[in-house]
Order: sequence, then C-alpha cells, then structure tokens
Amino acid sequence: MSASVLYSTPLTLIDGTETTFGQFAGKAVLVVNVASKCGFTPQYAGLEALHQKYQDEGLVVLGLPCNQFMGQEPGAEAEIESFCQMNYGVTFPLSVKVDVRGKHQHPLYAQLTKFKSGLLPGLIKWNFEKFLVSPDGEIVDRFASTVEPESGEIVQAIEKTLAADAA
Repeated sequence: MSASVLYSTPLTLIDGTETTFGQFAGKAVLVVNVASKCGFTPQYAGLEALHQKYQDEGLVVLGLPCNQFMGQEPGAEAEIESFCQMNYGVTFPLSVKVDVRGKHQHPLYAQLTKFKSGLLPGLIKWNFEKFLVSPDGEIVDRFASTVEPESGEIVQAIEKTLAADAA
C-alpha cells in the first residue's frame, strides 16, 4: 500500500479538528481502537507510558474510540476525553468515535485491516487492537488486544521502527 493512501485518509480529532492521517507523516504511529468500559481499558496507562517514553524519538500513539464491541464506548466525545485524562492522564491524540468494521468502517481502518499478521487477518476482533505504522507510512505490525502496550513484543517493534527511521 502506498503511504500517500494512508496519509490522505481524513481524520477528525476528538476536539473536532478536521485533519488527515498525514499530520503524522514522519512519525511512527501506534493506532489503537479504544473504549472506556472494556476489560482492556487499563491499557490506556501503558499506551500513555509508551507515548511519554518515545514521543521525543518520533512515536505518536493515536486512540480511536469505538462503540462497536458490546457498547463499551457509549459516551460522547467530551466524556471520552475527560475519562481518559482524569483516569489515565492521556495526552496522546484521540479521534472522534469511529467504526472499525462494517458498512460505516472508518477509511483509516479500511486501509489498516488490509495488513495481515499471523493470527490477525482482516477484521478487527475487539477493542485495543494495535497497528504500528512506520514514519514513512507503511504498516509494519499488528498486535492483538491481549498484547499489553508495554510488552516486549510491542516495545521491540517500536524501537526497531524508530531505529530504522533514524538510520
């Protein structure tokens, strides 16, 4: 897939700012579909820790709230943003609520889910699936919901991606 396709994808941030995924060009991006009332919600802490640890090296964590899995993100954008900041100190960017599968699938997920990795082909299975996008816009890895953000698997992939860009 061409990076220009990914970078031209429209994106609306949680504060209503209209932009494109291209605003992250030149950065590694960990894209995660998030939810406030999910068993994996505590992963917000690990995602924020990754964001803090690697942001100066060029990593952005991007959370896309989704209510498609058992209604686990029922709140409006202001509630979601407040929940994330108050409970997990989230400073990484969040989008407005999106669909990650189905008829109204967000265009970013239409592109991301073309990337197949081991046991994770195609459709998003649940909240907190993670995609790592390189600074040149290529999807380089995909992680299941059960893989903790600060796991060796994800940290190693991020460090390898950032090192490849620095080389």
